[in-house]
Amino acid sequence: MIYKFKSKAGADVIMMGPQGDQILALLGREPAAQGLLAVTTLTQAMASLERAAAEDDAAFAAQQAEALAAGLSAPRREGISLRQRVWPLRELMRHSLEAGQDVFWGV
Repeated sequence: MIYKFKSKAGADVIMMGPQGDQILALLGREPAAQGLLAVTTLTQAMASLERAAAEDDAAFAAQQAEALAAGLSAPRREGISLRQRVWPLRELMRHSLEAGQDVFWGV
């Protein structure tokens, strides 16, 4: 399944199913074929994504510190970080909030 997040305020953001499911879970939503993030909830949604990205960054930094403390080389992040993954959607939410537009998703 592919998720497409849409708003009149910006370009579509497309995510593969597992990543879209992860993002919806971070937003406190059940994975669904369609849905709405009302403009009144966008501030809270953006804060949830930022908090999750910060927690992911902190966990990775802790892994690196543990490895260095053990005399091992610091691990590299595999794939892209959560911060990188949520950035396009956060930008769409920010533009939507400024324009007073809802964000919809569908598959």
